[in-house]
Amino acid sequence: MSARLLALPIAAALWLAAYLNLLPLADWLTMRLGFERGSGLGEAVHFFIYDTPKVLLLLTGVVFVMGVVHTFVTPDRTRALLAGRRLGLGNVLAALLGVVTPFCSCSAVPLFIGFLAAGVPLGVTLSFLIAAPMVNEVALALLFGLFGWQVALLYLALGLTVAIGAGLLLGRLGLERHLEDWVRAMQSSQSAQWQRTGLDWSARIDAGLAHVREIVGRVWPYILVGIALGAAIHGYVPQDFMAGIMGREAPWWSLPVAVLIGVPMYTNAAGILPIIEALLGKGAALGTSLAFMMSVIALSLPEMIILRKVLKLPLIATFAAIVACGILLVGVIFNLLL
Repeated sequence: MSARLLALPIAAALWLAAYLNLLPLADWLTMRLGFERGSGLGEAVHFFIYDTPKVLLLLTGVVFVMGVVHTFVTPDRTRALLAGRRLGLGNVLAALLGVVTPFCSCSAVPLFIGFLAAGVPLGVTLSFLIAAPMVNEVALALLFGLFGWQVALLYLALGLTVAIGAGLLLGRLGLERHLEDWVRAMQSSQSAQWQRTGLDWSARIDAGLAHVREIVGRVWPYILVGIALGAAIHGYVPQDFMAGIMGREAPWWSLPVAVLIGVPMYTNAAGILPIIEALLGKGAALGTSLAFMMSVIALSLPEMIILRKVLKLPLIATFAAIVACGILLVGVIFNLLL
């Protein structure tokens, strides 16, 4: 048995131990650095210390596994599995996968990159990227606890509709030419480089490590910049100002303004829902508040910065515009029905 194969379970155990201990480590480091949790600066520092290794660990783990998988499954077979031949089945499967992965938008990017590298169609991967932060089980559980099953169920249905519909539309537009050149080159070279018959596990592990060097080596600076920006604005949501804009009697333009304000902010569903509850307590409309939440967790500026290393600007702009329109529609429906 090769040394690489023996080292694999040890590395996996170390990866898991590191990932499971990120939160207490971030708590300890924040305290040791002299920052107080609860303050704006303290929350920003804690956010950066926690999210940076979390996203990098996820990216490294997912990319390594996908690199090994590539030696067994050709990109053509992967595309056939998730592309779906009828009614966007691949988009539905990808969106449902997003529901059971409790990731924030930046944490969902590693899986998104892994899917693209495996040759999964762009529109399908975007359905996952939208659903994972916006319609995961954490968001649904908190919505159920705060607002009841009717709100949670309607949010699930509308969120999945946005994720599936936006992915289908983006897939139909044929925007693959707006993937960065290195992503397209990697997609086209996967089979020729690693698809061999009779590879032993040492060679497959080498393929996974090469995948990590190729992708993580290119993306990590964008991850640091994106998370640093998210940390800088984390904890500084102006609730009184937002409640004034998002009130039940506010003019029609309050809904798109709330969506636009949410884009520069960055947190996950667990972080934003208590803020939404506070806004509702101050008189904000439910649909406008939920649209604001969706823009925070599905269209965050830090996510866009990370995606910029993978997607060209026209694709990012098209993605953001289509998802924003879907979010606006969700807000309108909630305001009309509830």
